[in-house]
Amino acid sequence: MKTSAAQMGTEPIPKLLIRQAVPASLGVLVMSLNILVDTIFVGQWIGSDAIAAINVVLPVSFFIAALGLSIGIGGGSIISRALGKGDKETAIQTFGNQITLTISSISLLVVFGFVFMETLIPAFGGKGNLYPLARIYYIIVLAGVPLLGLCMMGNNTIRAEGKPKYAMYAMMLPSVSNLVLDVLFIKVFDWGMYGAAWATSISYGVCLAYILFFFVAGKSELKPQLKDLILRTALVKEIGALGFVTLARQGTVSISILIINNILFDLSGETGVAVYAIISRMLIFAFFPILGITQGFVPIAGYNFGAKDHNRVIEVIRTALTYACFLSCLLFGSIVLFNENIPIIFTSDLDVVTEAAAAIVWVFAAMPIVSIQLIGAAYFQAIGRAIPALLLTLTRQGFFLLPLVYLLPIWFHQKGVWMAFAFADFLSTLVTAYFLWAEIRRYRLEAASQTV
Repeated sequence: MKTSAAQMGTEPIPKLLIRQAVPASLGVLVMSLNILVDTIFVGQWIGSDAIAAINVVLPVSFFIAALGLSIGIGGGSIISRALGKGDKETAIQTFGNQITLTISSISLLVVFGFVFMETLIPAFGGKGNLYPLARIYYIIVLAGVPLLGLCMMGNNTIRAEGKPKYAMYAMMLPSVSNLVLDVLFIKVFDWGMYGAAWATSISYGVCLAYILFFFVAGKSELKPQLKDLILRTALVKEIGALGFVTLARQGTVSISILIINNILFDLSGETGVAVYAIISRMLIFAFFPILGITQGFVPIAGYNFGAKDHNRVIEVIRTALTYACFLSCLLFGSIVLFNENIPIIFTSDLDVVTEAAAAIVWVFAAMPIVSIQLIGAAYFQAIGRAIPALLLTLTRQGFFLLPLVYLLPIWFHQKGVWMAFAFADFLSTLVTAYFLWAEIRRYRLEAASQTV
């Protein structure tokens, strides 16, 4: 019987992509619904300032946890390609090195986060009434971040192994547990911000418990031994080079949130920060099917690139783009149609609701085409080309969004912040489309020359 990994080289691409993408999409959906409902609970039961305070803390905690994500994605690319070549030993060694790198690097950064806590919270917009709420959330959640980092690393390794269903469970379990604990801690026990923070940290532990069970007693083909935990220079370099793409993206996102929070606080105080917090949650939720397709696409592209089957690589790029763009158009229409109703779900603050309704239209304006940028950047990461992946990843949040966020408010004030998202998405998509098309054309020329 074929293993799940081997099927990535033989199963028809449309069927294979659906099999990989649907569990990933469902996992992202449950996770994003968790974030949305969590935000609703916090907004309705604690207040809009609490929503803003969480948005202040998340860039710090997620950047640290993104080390686990970057190590998982970087190592996952190596694992997929190694399995495509039939080199199981390298795949197992890579996983062992991922474990060591994740534990050591994240622990170091968490210590750093606590030492510089009083500087980081105000720097990310935790000022005025937001500071005490942000500080409560920061301390409790940061303590649980090492668990989240290991979860992110393990989840991507599960997916790289060709077992998306189990990766989906790993995303769903903490999401469901977080919502249950939210109700218990915030509504029933009336713990306020403490309850929201403890619910989040405990849910990370639930996720890690499941991932440990999968690798120790479950269906995993990767069973590292103690010798595999010893860092190997070549593997660390490749994991670092490919993982740095993800880390740079999350770092840029964190810097963007820092800048945008401060610009909005200066323009409209706590209201602007609360609006951005709602927009951030909507971005995660709205893109769940595209993110799922991208996550399902990566191991397939990596496996077939490792197997040197370029025709299947081209086919999975084309299929992923078709599915993602179609779904993006449907979601875009729904968001624009209900833009005035969406903010009311989160808060009853009329100033926040009015501003958020107008902002949503601008922030999501380029949604029908932005999946080209996401899949294009993920492709270069999947095949092990770190530099193009890094540059294309940074185009959206770094090269275009940050300059535009500074410039457009000069002429359009607060509206300029929301306009920056649309223009950045459009420009980064054009750049990525150019490089992705050049790659497809190269494959086709190679295939034509081989048939002559």
